[in-house]
Parts: sequence; structure tokens; C-alpha cells
Amino acid sequence: MGFKCGIVGLPNVGKSTIFNALTRGSALVANYPFATIDPNVGIVPVPDARLKVLTEIVPTQKVVPTTVEIVDIAGIVEGASKGEGLGNQFLSHIAEVDAIIEVVRCFEGGGIVHVSGSVDALRDIEVIHTELILKDLETLSKHKTRCERAAKSGDKKAAQIMTCLDRYEKGFNEGKTGRETAFAPEERALLREVRFLTDKPVLYAANIAEEELGKPDSPRVADVRKKATEEGSAMMTISGKVEEEISKLDPGEREDFLKAMNMKESGLDKLAREGHKLLNLITFFTVGETENRAWNVEKGSTAPAAAGKIHSDFERGFIRAEVVGYNDFVQYRGEQGAREKGKFRLEGKEYVVQDGDVMHFRFSV
Repeated sequence: MGFKCGIVGLPNVGKSTIFNALTRGSALVANYPFATIDPNVGIVPVPDARLKVLTEIVPTQKVVPTTVEIVDIAGIVEGASKGEGLGNQFLSHIAEVDAIIEVVRCFEGGGIVHVSGSVDALRDIEVIHTELILKDLETLSKHKTRCERAAKSGDKKAAQIMTCLDRYEKGFNEGKTGRETAFAPEERALLREVRFLTDKPVLYAANIAEEELGKPDSPRVADVRKKATEEGSAMMTISGKVEEEISKLDPGEREDFLKAMNMKESGLDKLAREGHKLLNLITFFTVGETENRAWNVEKGSTAPAAAGKIHSDFERGFIRAEVVGYNDFVQYRGEQGAREKGKFRLEGKEYVVQDGDVMHFRFSV
């Protein structure tokens, strides 16, 4: 399994259209608020050209790319944190995802009614952030009540958590997200069980009109890009309408369509790339006669942690990893050629996995 993203945004910004385009799903698309009540979920393969190249070198029975699970969460409106528009139900779905894709409407017209009566990208972002912060304040209050009792009884860890929660509270009351409140790694570790919505990394998806593709940023898109840069979030442009057209094409037709539209990659390609970057993920590969497969692991992970992505027994009984870098594997046409050129390595428990590594694991349990 890859990573899990939740698509959020105000009603009628193009969330469900983009969801359907990315997943070839069947989420209800309608020109009224709350067309999406229960979250739609789609699991889609992440395109990676390297897998195709590896399979040309090592023919196999099955090719398995990494995946991204996309959850289409209903439109959030002002007052969602207080239950407006069934908001509490929707906000709880966000707690389960690794990252948030925040769709921001940057196109005019199209017969689509904006819930606020006009198109204003920064205002829309502010509404979403305010509702998520208000929900986090509610979560924080519950945690503080529990920690206060423990801290008063002399629990040192609870007292440390209380100090961190106070800092969160100060930031929330100043309108800052959890991401904008600085904590040391050890403090973050203390707060692992406290899942604030605004701690989650955000990828802004500026939904633009078809005619804006490939052109310089419009003022609205420039505003979103600046906002993303200021808060250390990721940002991409996407045209829901165009992605919808792409999703209906066969792979060969898609390539021709992208060229005709002067697009280097589809929205799914961009989403996968930006999502990996946002979550600090890299990809390693396993190849063989039965299966060639791509796996995600957090950058900086050691070989045993990568082995654990395949099976917990691999990590528990890890002995060593057989490793060939992707470029060497391709240049020397497989493991045997890489071995002959001295590019085949045996690595131990301390080895830090690199993006593109082709790996086999030796283990004993």
C-alpha cells in the first residue's frame, strides 16, 4: 500500500470531478452542496516508468506499482466544526489520511455556483483552515482534560505533553495551523497519539480552466502558490475538466492527448510526484520471475525497515540486503551484469535505502 490522501475543499470547487478523473471512480458530481455525503474511496496505481524498464530486463508474471488511496471527503463549509453541513462527520474522515489535497477553485463561470457567491481562492483556504483549527481546538481540549489529571498526580510525561498542548493552543488561537507551530522531534514523538488535522501535510490543487493550462499563473493561482510557499506546503495546478477527459482515454490515446495539450504529465502523475515529496517518500523495487514490484518507504529508512514493508518477518529476521542501484541495473542489464561490474552490493542493518534501489532481502525467523 502507498499513501492515503483526503481531498477536501468547499462545495462545488471540483473535488468530485477531480476524484473521478484520478480514480476513474463514480463519485456523484452535482452542482449543489453536499453531493458527497459518505466518503468515496479510490485506490489507484502510481505511474512509474522505471517499472516498465525493469520488466524489459526481467520478464515477469505480474507488475505491481505503488498505489495512492484517495478519499473524496464532502465539501466543508463555514461552521463545519460545529456540525454545519454534517461537518463533524466529514472532519472525522480527515483524521484517517496521511496528507490533505486541498482543492481550491481558481476558475470562473462554467455554470458552477460557488457556495459563497464569488470565486476567491484565499478566502476559501481561510474558511477550510479555520474549520480545521476549530476542530483541533475541540480535540486539544479533550486531551488537556485527560493530561491535567495525570500531570497533577506527578506523571512527568503528562506534564511535558501539557506544555506542548499549551503551545498548540496558543498557535490555534492566533489562527496558526499545527504545521506552523515549531516542535523538536522528541516533542513530536510525545504527541504521536494526538492527531491534529492541521498537523497533516497539505498539497494545494489549484483547479483552473482548460484554457489556462500551460500559461503563466493567473492572479488567483499566484496567490495560492505564495500561500503554499509561506507555510511550507506543496502546490500544483490541475484542470478537473481536462483530467476528466484524460481519464476516459486508452493509454496510447492519453499520450497523444497530453502532447496535443502541451502537457508533460497528467494530474495523477503530478499528484503522485508531489505526494511522494510531501510525505518524504522514496521508491525501491523488487524483481523476479513471479513479480516486479515498486514499494514506498520514508526517505532515510534503513534496509530492515524497507524489508518490513514486504513482510514483518523480513524485518524481524533481517540478515542482509542484496542491492543494485536502478541506473546500474539498467546499464548492465540486470543483476548478473551489475555483479560482473562490481555494482552488486551486500548491505547490512545500517544501510540507508536510496530511491530506485533494486533489492532482495535475506532473512531468517
